[in-house]
Amino acid sequence: MKALRWGILSTGTIATKFAQTLCGMKEEGILGGVASRDLNKAKDFAQEHGALAHFGSYEELAASDKIDAVYVATPNRFHFENSMLCLQAGKHVLCEKPFTINSTEACKLYETASANNLMIMDGLWTMHLPIYHKIRKIVSDGNIGKIKHIRAEFGFAPTGARKDFKMDPSLGCGSLLDVGIYPIVFTAMLLGTNPASIKAHLNICDYGTDDLATMILTFPCGATASLTSAIGTKMPTEGVIFGSDGLIHVPIIISATQMTMHPLEGDSVEYEMPLDINGFEYQIREFTNCVGKGQLESSLISKEFSLGVIQLLDKVREVCGFKYEFER
Repeated sequence: MKALRWGILSTGTIATKFAQTLCGMKEEGILGGVASRDLNKAKDFAQEHGALAHFGSYEELAASDKIDAVYVATPNRFHFENSMLCLQAGKHVLCEKPFTINSTEACKLYETASANNLMIMDGLWTMHLPIYHKIRKIVSDGNIGKIKHIRAEFGFAPTGARKDFKMDPSLGCGSLLDVGIYPIVFTAMLLGTNPASIKAHLNICDYGTDDLATMILTFPCGATASLTSAIGTKMPTEGVIFGSDGLIHVPIIISATQMTMHPLEGDSVEYEMPLDINGFEYQIREFTNCVGKGQLESSLISKEFSLGVIQLLDKVREVCGFKYEFER
């Protein structure tokens, strides 16, 4: 499996995590370059993480012949235009979640990638975690019977500038798109992305976007899900899958390394699957493997699944009557 020469757009927190992951993967990936609108930030980032080059614009990185694939780590609102820039420059793209603000943008990205024979993947990184693979296997084997209900939540309370950034509606932020996507993906990997009915509420705060999102989903199979996300409210970041013959409890659905299966009969079984680095390495390996095989999409994060997640987010916002001002 040939190592890809990666470029990173932006130098923020999530870009730093991606760079640190590449550093830990040694020969599996190469940090070929980083770009920022501020050349000094790009230079400092490159020096800190051992990038081979730095660029003072996203356009320069996208045009570089020393970059094979780009990780788009810019704010939510700019995922579409930045990913499109890289695709049109002939680069494979891994885009941080949320893939785009809405499904219209997502469809255009997939169409452009296909037309240019390029790989593009939604950065739903938790789907690649070993524990998530184990959960899918346990459920598919029928070890907890038929799924009846799923409960999942993710809430945290940032302060200061970080809170301002996470809640900035002009950047497409807010709890639903920033962290609500995690409970949704936890559910969608088992029940799909097309519920028969959606009941939801977004609490629109003084920032002009949602600081709390609650969703009740009912699926065609009869199973239900209750999902919550919050920014500014601490809550357990956990997931529970209730089946007819038992349940699975995941204490932390982000960077998940542990879970417990509680059957109706017999002893509970605990699973612990440590991460190789920080969790990002699994999506990088999947992406690299797909590119090496000439595949345009991952079977795990397929175009269908990715679009389904974005369309579900669209529907939740539609039910709640919420659009970002820049979408209007």
